[in-house]
Amino acid sequence: MPLSIPQGFRVAGVHTGVKRNPAKEDLTLVVTDQPAVAAGVYTQNLVCAAPVLVDRARTPSDSVRAIVVNAGNSNACTGEQGMRDAEEMTRLAGEVCGVPKEQALVMSTGIIGHHLPMDKITAGITAAAEQLGDSEEHLLAAARGILTTDNGAKMAGRTLSLGSREITVTGIAKGAGMIGPNMATFLGLIMTDAALTKEDLQRLTQGAADQSFNCISVEGHTSTNDTLLTVASGAAGGALIRNDELAQFETALTEVCIELARMIPADGEGASHMITIDVTGCENRAAARRIAQTIADSPLVKTAITGGDPNWGRIVSAAGYAGVSFDPAEVDLCINGHLLYKSGSPAAFEAAAVSASIKENRETKIDLTVGSGEGQCRFWTSDLTVEYVRFNSEYTT
Repeated sequence: MPLSIPQGFRVAGVHTGVKRNPAKEDLTLVVTDQPAVAAGVYTQNLVCAAPVLVDRARTPSDSVRAIVVNAGNSNACTGEQGMRDAEEMTRLAGEVCGVPKEQALVMSTGIIGHHLPMDKITAGITAAAEQLGDSEEHLLAAARGILTTDNGAKMAGRTLSLGSREITVTGIAKGAGMIGPNMATFLGLIMTDAALTKEDLQRLTQGAADQSFNCISVEGHTSTNDTLLTVASGAAGGALIRNDELAQFETALTEVCIELARMIPADGEGASHMITIDVTGCENRAAARRIAQTIADSPLVKTAITGGDPNWGRIVSAAGYAGVSFDPAEVDLCINGHLLYKSGSPAAFEAAAVSASIKENRETKIDLTVGSGEGQCRFWTSDLTVEYVRFNSEYTT
């Protein structure tokens, strides 16, 4: 289904030369026709990049007019010069709309510890400003402009009717390696033409992130630049979204975030399998999430899936060291619908059949129950392959 840019937005993606390949966009510019509401969720890494510091100080906001994103250089661990460069990027982006830099936001991704080639960035913002548009082609170029090691653009969208208004929610994201909450190594931008307060948008953005981008990993490494921005132009018209309509919007926003989040481990560097982990029966969601993430980050679990090995012991033992209290006698485990472990003991199963179900499908489903509590969590990860090791041993950071 074709994706559309929400009303009130124009976007562009251009090549600046930060990436060596001239066929690849490496800068994205997004502008709004009127001041927009913006919210942000950011990396929890204490070592965070200059763009994160800039955006944290400016969100939530009700006066954002521009967002500029560059790929190929993360502007992380770059000291005072990095802060000056991030501020300058926002000044240049704001200039496109005739507004001060405080009304612009910035994101960067790529190699760490290198200063931005600001001559290329400056020329790129100027070029992007001349190519702004609201077509699907413009959206695709913008989605490509934020990528690094990704195999392709990551985009998702929803439309919903709220009374007489049709609301569009469209998102783009990047991420394939250094993926581990809170948040994942990832950049995400969600655009909507809904009318929202900055307080509501911040709350909904955090909630959507908790169910999506904070529930993915590739190797559990939390990056310096992770940023999710949600921007609402209000261009669909009407009064502020409230009450039941706000709940409907929240559902759409969360669905878009989950769809984008799933694309990241599915595109994990060197991955041969996408793994969905459902943990149920915990005391609360936080406990379920901790178990799920521990399983997802286990190299032994990951490599077992790579080899098509239905090794229930690796999964059960990972749950056991997650730091969550549960009764081992109540643990059940299924892989791809096959019961492997029941009430704390191995169940009889056809190992060859379970192995085939893993090897013959790119997606693997792990269901773990640890009790009768109401806490549950769904978490997504990728397997660990020789190709991942090769790629990251050769990749310059």
